[in-house]
Amino acid sequence: MTDLALASIAALTAGQLLRQHFGSDPVVDEASHHDIKLALDKESQELITQILLGARPGDALYGEEGLAGNPDSPRQWIVDPIDGTVNFFYGIPHFCVSIALRVAGEITVGVIHDPMVGETWTVAKGGPALLNGRPIHASKRNSFDQSILFVGCGKDEEALRTGIERFHKASLRARKMRMMGSAALGMAYIACGRLDAYIESRISLWDIAAGQLLVETAGGKVVLTPVPNHPDAWSIVASNGHIPVEEIL
Repeated sequence: MTDLALASIAALTAGQLLRQHFGSDPVVDEASHHDIKLALDKESQELITQILLGARPGDALYGEEGLAGNPDSPRQWIVDPIDGTVNFFYGIPHFCVSIALRVAGEITVGVIHDPMVGETWTVAKGGPALLNGRPIHASKRNSFDQSILFVGCGKDEEALRTGIERFHKASLRARKMRMMGSAALGMAYIACGRLDAYIESRISLWDIAAGQLLVETAGGKVVLTPVPNHPDAWSIVASNGHIPVEEIL
């Protein structure tokens, strides 16, 4: 079985779990002002871990809910078991499972699965970007007045302030702005032409790893800048490659 097929099985299986529990009363493990952690986050990652490391026992797994496997392996699965946990908790059907494989520092596989809509984006390095098995491409829109931009605001005061300032600045020029609550789905939407760009001042690796390969393969552009003093956190500018997003940074 290929790595892409394995990642797809893991994402779809975890998605079934999330769909079964959607609309129920989820158990909250941890809550802060701007974020929630559910017991289901851990359950979903454990399920993904069993599938991936069960088939690839020598690999490592790095997820939002912790590490597993062989920490010295050059093959590392990067997992967000529920990207959009707050949406899930409030009964908003906009969340996904995101799985990427990084080999010797390079992302080689990406899968983003939306269990509520029934959409699965898949990509392997050197192959096409696909949505439910069909090739996709980023949009060709090249001006702000035609574009739809997704701005993330982060979870701390500095990131929130930066996000709101960018939202205001871009909204004066773009056709529409969106804050949707799932970075992975935002990047998937760029890859298939629904959105034109996504910016956020601080985002975690597991949120964007699969989306990066997907967007770039679909003809878009992703620029990541490490955030000082925050390991595996990045400032991100993802776009269709035509919108001059840098003008609002």
